[in-house]
Amino acid sequence: MNWDAILLFILATFGVVVLILSQIHEVLERLPTLIRAWCEVRRSWHEARNNQP
Repeated sequence: MNWDAILLFILATFGVVVLILSQIHEVLERLPTLIRAWCEVRRSWHEARNNQP
């Protein structure tokens, strides 16, 4: 293994790590909105089920 291959491997590894961290950040940033939406869906589903004749 020469220095070019080692450097390329390091750069690729850091690129993958940055990509994974940015995706985790996006998911965690949207998580509160998703939880609120899910709670609203469950609440409306339970209300519709309780209002059936």
